[in-house]
Amino acid sequence: MLSSHAKSSSSSRNLAGMLENGGFEGEGSGSCGGSRQQARDPRRTSLSVNSGRVIIASNHLPLRVKKSSTGEWQFEFDEDALTAQAKDGVPRSHFQGVLYVGGLPVDVEPEEQENIAIKLKDLYSCCPVYLDSAVKERFYKGFCKQQLWPLFHYVLPGSPSSSQRFNVEFWQAYVKANKCFADKIVEESLTDTEFVWIHDYHLLVLPSLLRKRFNRIRAGVFLHSPFPSSEIFRTFPKREELLRSLLNADLIGFHTFDYARHFLSCCSRMLGLEHETSRGSITIDYYGRTVGIKIMPTGVNPKRYLDGFSWDEFKWRRGELEAQFKGMTVLAGVDDMDSFKGIDLKLQAFERLLEYHAEWRGKVVLVQVTNSPRSTGHDITELHAFVTNLVASINYKYGNPSTNYVPVHYLERHVPLHERMAFYSIADCVVVTATRDGMNLVPYEYIVCRQGPDTPPGAESTVESGPRDSMLVVSEFVGCSPSLSGAIRVNPWSIDSGYNGMYAAICMPLEHRRLRHQKHWRYVSQHTVAFWAQSYLVDLVRVTRNHVTMKCYGLGLGLDTFRMVALDANFRKMEESQVAATYKSSKSRVFFLDYDGTLTAGQHTSITLAPLDEVLQVLRALTAEPLNKVVLFSGRPKAELQEWFASVPNLALVAENGCYLRLGEGQTWRSHLTPGLQVADQSWVSLVVAADFGWKKMALPILQQYQESTDGSSIEAKESALVWYYKDADPDFGSWQAKELLDHLEGALSNKPVEIVGGSSAVEIKPQGVSKGQAVEKMLGQLYGYPAIAERRSSSSRPMGRPSSDACERRPSSSRFSMSDRGPSAGSAAGQSAASSVQGGGAEAAAQQELAAAGKGPDFVLCIGDDRSDEDMFTSIEMMRASPQMMSSEVYACTVGQKPSRAPFYLNDPGEVLHLLARLVGINLPNLPL
Repeated sequence: MLSSHAKSSSSSRNLAGMLENGGFEGEGSGSCGGSRQQARDPRRTSLSVNSGRVIIASNHLPLRVKKSSTGEWQFEFDEDALTAQAKDGVPRSHFQGVLYVGGLPVDVEPEEQENIAIKLKDLYSCCPVYLDSAVKERFYKGFCKQQLWPLFHYVLPGSPSSSQRFNVEFWQAYVKANKCFADKIVEESLTDTEFVWIHDYHLLVLPSLLRKRFNRIRAGVFLHSPFPSSEIFRTFPKREELLRSLLNADLIGFHTFDYARHFLSCCSRMLGLEHETSRGSITIDYYGRTVGIKIMPTGVNPKRYLDGFSWDEFKWRRGELEAQFKGMTVLAGVDDMDSFKGIDLKLQAFERLLEYHAEWRGKVVLVQVTNSPRSTGHDITELHAFVTNLVASINYKYGNPSTNYVPVHYLERHVPLHERMAFYSIADCVVVTATRDGMNLVPYEYIVCRQGPDTPPGAESTVESGPRDSMLVVSEFVGCSPSLSGAIRVNPWSIDSGYNGMYAAICMPLEHRRLRHQKHWRYVSQHTVAFWAQSYLVDLVRVTRNHVTMKCYGLGLGLDTFRMVALDANFRKMEESQVAATYKSSKSRVFFLDYDGTLTAGQHTSITLAPLDEVLQVLRALTAEPLNKVVLFSGRPKAELQEWFASVPNLALVAENGCYLRLGEGQTWRSHLTPGLQVADQSWVSLVVAADFGWKKMALPILQQYQESTDGSSIEAKESALVWYYKDADPDFGSWQAKELLDHLEGALSNKPVEIVGGSSAVEIKPQGVSKGQAVEKMLGQLYGYPAIAERRSSSSRPMGRPSSDACERRPSSSRFSMSDRGPSAGSAAGQSAASSVQGGGAEAAAQQELAAAGKGPDFVLCIGDDRSDEDMFTSIEMMRASPQMMSSEVYACTVGQKPSRAPFYLNDPGEVLHLLARLVGINLPNLPL
C-alpha cells in the first residue's frame, strides 16, 4: 500500500501533463482558486454584472407537496422555507436568477418523475433530485439523523449496539446521495459564471464531488447545525473526508464563532492547516486557494410575520387565546420532539418554579408546542414517554379544577403559522432550553410577533398601542444566544439555572422589558434572512473573483486525498529541453541550489541526512565545467556542509540560511565589492560580526523556559540563530505559547540587532538582515566582479540587510520583528575593528574601478529551492534582473512541489531536480527513479 505522500507524488507526475494541456479532458480550462492577497473588506467588493445564476442546493426543495383527491401531485412554493426566503437577498441586478436543487419529501413513481421535474422547473425554478427509496432511507434516516446529527451535537455512541456507531452502508448511501445531487447540478448546465450555495450537513461531500468535475466552480457551504469540538469530531472514522470536502468549497459559513473555532481547530489538529486573519476576515490557504470562513447568524423575514397580522385566521386565533389566558402570565415554547431540544429540562425548571413560588400558582402557565420528531429510535420513544408523564404530573400536582387552572398546556401536533404567530403575540416570555442547537429562530419570530405592525391612522389595531415589550429565556448553547444580548441566558442542564431564569423573566419590571425588546427588535429587523443571504453571496463573490487567473489541477482520487491545487496562471512545470538548450548556448552560468528538500527528500531535522552518491556525482560534474559557478544553500552548520561536500571542488557554500558564505577553492573575497562581510573562520565569512551574538545568552534561557512548559517542543541552537520548534506539541497550546514567546522576546531583545520570525510551527531568532536573498546578492557580487544590489542602492536609504518595503510585502505571511533599526554591525565596536573585517581601505574607489572594468554578469541563472526561506532567493533574483549586468540573462527560478510560489516554474520532487541537473551535464542516473 502506498503512503499518502507517495500517492501524492505519483498523482503529481501523472497530472503534470494534464496541467500543461489546460486541465482535465472535458472539464474546462482548469482555472480556479483565489488570490492570497485579496482585499478583505466586503464593502469594497463590487459584484460583476450578470455573474450567473445562484444554484441553491439543499436536502429539501422549498415546496409543499400533497396529493389531490384524484391522485395527482399538487405543489406549492413554501415561502416559510429558509432557502426560499434567502432568494430575497440575491441581488437581481447582478445575478441571473436562482435555481433550487434538492429532494422531495415524498416518493414519486419513476414514470412520473420526468414530467414532474419539467413542471417544477418551469413553475418554481426547482430541480428535484430523485433517490432510490432504500438509498434515501439509509442516507437521511440512517447516516444524517443517526450518525451525523448526534456527532454534530456532541453525542458519542455508547454501547456496541447503538445506532450511532459508524455504519459503512450508511456512509456509502450518503456519498451516493451526494453524487446524485452533483449529477443534477452538472445536468443543469453549470458554468464557471454560476455559483453553488450548499446548505447544511446533508451535503457535506458535495463540494469535493463538484470540484472534481469543474475546476472553476464557485461553491459555498453554510452549516446550519453546530460543529463539534475537535475532541468529538476526531472520533469520526471519515473525519478527513468531511474536512477536505468542506475545504474544497470557497466559503464556509457558520452561525457562531464557537462553531467556526471548532472547525478551525479540527483543520489545525487533523490536517495541519492554520488560519489567517486580516481586516476582519478569517481564511485558510488550502493548496493555493483562499477558503473564506463566514460567521453570521441567519435571520427571519419580518415582513412575512407582520403581514400575517391581517389574516382572518390569525385574528380569530389570537382573540381566542387572549380570552383563554386572560389575567395569566404566559410562558411559551416551540420545539421539535428531539433529545437536544431540552423539553424535559424546561418542564422540570417550570415545575420547580411552581414548587418554590406558590404565589405564582394560578397566575403563570407554560404553553409548550411540540412538533413531531424528525427521527426515530429508542431515545425518542423514551423521551416522549418521560415528557408526557411529567406534563401529567405537573398538571395533577399544581392544577386547580375549580378555577380551570392548568399549569402546562401541551400541544403535540403540527401548529400552522397563523396559530404559532398567535401564541407568540400573546406570550409574555418565550423559553428556549435546547442543550445544543445550530441556530433556533423561535426567539426571532417571537420578537417580530410581539412588535407587530405599525397601525395606519384610522385602521383597526390588532395589537396594543404604545411601546411593545417582550422577554426571552435562552439556553447559552443555541446559536441565536450571542446575538440576543438582552435575553436571560441559562444553562439548561442546571434545573436551578432554568428556574431562576424563568422567575427573573416574569418578575422583570415593564420598563426593562420594553428596553430589552427595543434592543432585540432593532437587531432582528436589520439582520434579516435577506441581509444574511446578501452578505454571504457578496463574500462568495469576493473570495472567488480571481478564479479565472489561476490554474487548477486535482490530486488524489478518494474523498480523503482529493484536493484541488490552484496556482498562478504563469506558474508552469519547467521544461527540461528548454533549459538544456539555453544552457548549451550560454557562456557564463551560475547555479543557486538549495540542499534540504531540493537535492534530497529529507528536511532539516535532528537526523543527519548525508548527501547521496548521485547528488555528489551531479555536483562534481557541474563544478567541473569551466563556465559554471555553483552555490549550494542550506540551513545546516558550516562544519557539516564542509565535511559532506569536501569531495566537490569549486563548490561555493552558504550555511545557516545565508549567515555564513564560502567561495569555491582558489577563490578569495574581494572586500570592496561586498563591504560589511566579517571573517568567521578559515575561508568562511559572515554577514554579521561575532560580537553581535551576545543576544544568545539572553534569549536561550527564555527559550528553555518555554521548552520546559510546552510538552513536545524543542530547541535548536545554531551558531548564528536559535529556533524553538513546537510542531510535536499540542497545536492550540503550541500556537498560544508561540504568540506569548514572540511578545516576550520582543521586549527582552528590543535593543538587539536581531529579527524574531514566527513561521510554521517554529519561532526563530536570527541576526538582522540575514537571508538567502542577501547571500545571493553577495555571491553574485563576488563571482562576477560587481557590487551586489544591496551595495548599489543608496546607503542612506536603509541599512545593509534590511529588505525594502516592497520586498516585505511579497514575503510569505509570518510574524516578524526587527529589534534594531541599525544594520547588523552598525554601532558595534567589533564592526569598527579593521582586524575583524574584510573591508579594505579605498573600497568605494576600487569598487567603481572594478565595476567599470567588469564584463556582463551570467547569461544563464538557475535557482531552485523548496521552502519559505528560498522565496527570498527568488525575490532577490527577480529584483537583480533589472541590473545592467543581468538584463540579458536567461533566469530560471524554480520551486520544488506544486504550490504557490514567487518562482514561475516548478519541479515535482528532488528526483526531477537531479534528473534535470544530470541532463545538463550529460550524465546518466539509472538508479534514481522518478
